[in-house]
Amino acid sequence: MRHKVAGFKLGRTTSHRRSLLRNMATSLIIEERIETTVPKAKALRPTVEKMITLGKRGDLAARRQATAYLMTEEAVHKLFDTIGPRFGDRNGGYTRIIRTDWQKGDGADKAFIELLGSEQLLDEKRQKRAEARAKKAEETRKAMEEQEQAQQSEAAAANEAESKEEKDKE
Repeated sequence: MRHKVAGFKLGRTTSHRRSLLRNMATSLIIEERIETTVPKAKALRPTVEKMITLGKRGDLAARRQATAYLMTEEAVHKLFDTIGPRFGDRNGGYTRIIRTDWQKGDGADKAFIELLGSEQLLDEKRQKRAEARAKKAEETRKAMEEQEQAQQSEAAAANEAESKEEKDKE
């Protein structure tokens, strides 16, 4: 029986599991929201909570511990400059797991794990993406209209040339 056995093995060796969690923690801190399977999200949650607590402490020792664990300097800077101060008055519970659908291949339950307060950031990203899409659609529409006008003018020029040839023949 598994009574009081802490942690998740995730079907991996110790080094593989540690590497997986380091990569996922780095991605979550940088992106503020990632999609993964439910067991991986549950295994990741305590790790990220500890990293955010380090970010809240903000001293040199905490920065060095975070640097030793996280994979990129970008993640460390974001953790200490933006995420740590954001959760300054909160004691734990920095992440949220939202169950979504299931994977097509193996039927595993999928979930989003996200940092609280990242909704505004994600909305801004969505808005920028929508604006970029609209701009590209507008450019495409203008290019299509110009191309259509060019074809019509070519057709009109060809019709005029044919009518001139017919008049010359008469």
